[in-house]
Amino acid sequence: MTTTVDQDRVLAGLADVWGRLDELLAGLSDDDWVRPTPLPGWSVKDVVAHMIGTESMLLGDATPAVDVGAPGHVRNDIGRLNEAWVVSMADLSGADVLATFRGHTSRRLDLLRDMDGAAWEAEGFTPAGNDSYGRFMRIRVFDCWLHEQDIRDSVGRPGGDVGTAVELALDEAAAVMGYVVAKRAAAPPGSRVAFDLTGPTARRIFVEVGTEERPRAAVVDELSAPPTVALWMPTGVFVRLAGGRVDPSTVREQIDVEGDLDLGERIIVNLAFTI
Repeated sequence: MTTTVDQDRVLAGLADVWGRLDELLAGLSDDDWVRPTPLPGWSVKDVVAHMIGTESMLLGDATPAVDVGAPGHVRNDIGRLNEAWVVSMADLSGADVLATFRGHTSRRLDLLRDMDGAAWEAEGFTPAGNDSYGRFMRIRVFDCWLHEQDIRDSVGRPGGDVGTAVELALDEAAAVMGYVVAKRAAAPPGSRVAFDLTGPTARRIFVEVGTEERPRAAVVDELSAPPTVALWMPTGVFVRLAGGRVDPSTVREQIDVEGDLDLGERIIVNLAFTI
């Protein structure tokens, strides 16, 4: 069964994050464009080139035929594909990369606004496995919002922590928490986990593992009993851990755990789920 995602809301989220990125990038200096980001081997300009590359592929453009070499941060075929777009834009100025970003995101929004409901609901490839095209686009909101945070962290300009994009990003992250809790953190059957995310955009996420009613891990609206473990942390810490942007030990003091402390620690160190 595929995921049903509201088309208008996702398009609003893409417009939200792409518009904010446009404004942020337009204010960068030449030095800002080459600053390193939390993504190994990538500068701010490289991160933007990567976003352009993904939208280019969705527009049907062929992957550039370039030699990506063997950088240490490229570990799989998806990484090599992403790196090809980054390498292809390495000689462009920040201003040229921004102009390309504007053109591609504008074209993508126009096409998505013209997409009918059948195409939006159609099942196909997504980075999370086969699902609806709408789910894929919600993942695009998550990815682009997380990259916005990568850039903001690199250039010291915090923001983008409220709005449709961050709400959708948290929707997407929440959808994966059953996998994180049950598979990555190996929570035993019957476990109940509560995430309390704090800050400008707060969220509560509940996961139950192996209950009689739900034999597999599931994200639920309410827990059936008090949590086995509860974790409190700022939303920004949660998404950076989920995206593998920070070493859990460097943010551990910002996280409170109550209940099964061993399970709580396993969840913290295994939150990363992105490729």
